[in-house]
Amino acid sequence: MQSSQHASSSDASEALVATRGSRRSFATNWLDRQARYVFVLPTVLLILAFSVFPLVASAYLSLTRFELGEGGYGLKFIGLLNYKRLFVGTHQFHFVGVFHPVGVISLTVIALTVLLIGWWLVRYLMSARRSVIGVLGRLIAAAALLTVIWLAAVTIGSSGQPGTLTVTLFYVVLGVALQFSIGLGLAMLCTLPLKGNRFFRILFFLPLMVTPVGIAYMFRMMADTSVGPLAPFWSLIGLGQIAWAADPWLARAVVVIGDTWQWVPFMFLVLLAALEGTSRDQIEAAQLDGASSWRIFRDVVWPSIAPVAASAVLIRLIEAFKIVDLPNVLTNGGPGIATESMTLHAFIEWRTLNLGGASAVAYMLFFVSTIACVSFFQLVVRRARGQRT
Repeated sequence: MQSSQHASSSDASEALVATRGSRRSFATNWLDRQARYVFVLPTVLLILAFSVFPLVASAYLSLTRFELGEGGYGLKFIGLLNYKRLFVGTHQFHFVGVFHPVGVISLTVIALTVLLIGWWLVRYLMSARRSVIGVLGRLIAAAALLTVIWLAAVTIGSSGQPGTLTVTLFYVVLGVALQFSIGLGLAMLCTLPLKGNRFFRILFFLPLMVTPVGIAYMFRMMADTSVGPLAPFWSLIGLGQIAWAADPWLARAVVVIGDTWQWVPFMFLVLLAALEGTSRDQIEAAQLDGASSWRIFRDVVWPSIAPVAASAVLIRLIEAFKIVDLPNVLTNGGPGIATESMTLHAFIEWRTLNLGGASAVAYMLFFVSTIACVSFFQLVVRRARGQRT
C-alpha cells in the first residue's frame, strides 16, 4: 500500500517537473523568437521619438509661418516661401550673400574649376569601373562643388558679402584642413624618440576636454588687444591697435583659430594611433634601401594610415557643419552677420520666433552637410579603404 502511494507521488512529482520544464522551454523558445522585437523595439521607438519625429515636424514647420494670436498661436501654410526668401527674397543677403559683378580672376577660377571637373568626369566615364550610381553621385558632387566655387566668386570681394552658407563652408574647409595638418604633424613628432614624449601627448590632449563655450571665452580674452592678458605682447609686435572684431575676415580667422585649437587633439589622437599601428618592418626596410623620409612617408606610412585619416576627416566634417558656440560667444555673429554660421543663423531666427525660417535654414544645413559628407565618403573614404566607388 505504502509502495503504491510512494510510486503515485513520485509519478506526480515527475509529471509536475516535466510540466514546469515544458513551460520553461516554451517561454524560452518564445523569448528567443521575439528577441528581435524585445531588444530592437525600444531602440526604434527612441529613434522615432528623438530623431525621425522632430525631423518630420521641422520639415512641416519650414513650410509654414508661425503667428502669435489671441489665446495661442497658429501655423499658416505658405509652401516653399521660406526657402524662396533664403535664395531670392528678403533673406538672400543673410543666407546666400550679396553678389557683386564677376571679375577676371573670378571668371578664371570658375573656368579652371569647370575644366577640372570635366576632366574628372570624363576620366571616370572612360574607366572600366564606371556605374550608373557612380556617375549620378559624381554629377551631384560636381554640381555642388561648382555651386560653391561660383558662390564664393560672386560674394567674396569689396562690394560683395558672403552669407551664412559661404561662411559655414569657410569654417568647415579651412578649419578641418588646418586641424588635419597640425594633428598629423604633432602625431608624427610624438612617434619620434624624443624626451618628454608622454608629457606632450597628455598636453596635446587637454584642449579636447574644455567645453566650446569655455574655449570661446578664453580666445575672446586672449584676442583682446587692449586689456586682454596678451595685450603687452600685441603692443610689442605692433598689433595693439587692431580691432579684429570689427574686421569681417579677421573675426572669421579668430573663429577658425579657436575651432582649430579645440579639435586638433582629436586629429592628433586618431592619427597617432594609426601611425603607431604602421608596420615598423616596412619602414626599417625602406630606410635600409636608402629611401628619404618623404619617400617613406609617401610610399609606406601614408598608404597605411589613409583609411583612418579619411574616416577621421569625415567625422570632423560632420561635426564642423554644426559650429555655433565659438561665433556666438566670440563675436555674436558680428560684425553685422559676417561670422554667423548656418546653425547660429537658425538659432537667431528661432530666437525671434521665426520658426518657419529657422526650420528652413536648418534643413538647408541638413542638405548641404549631407551632400558634402556623402560625397567625401564615396569619393575619399571608400577609396582610401580600397573599396570600389
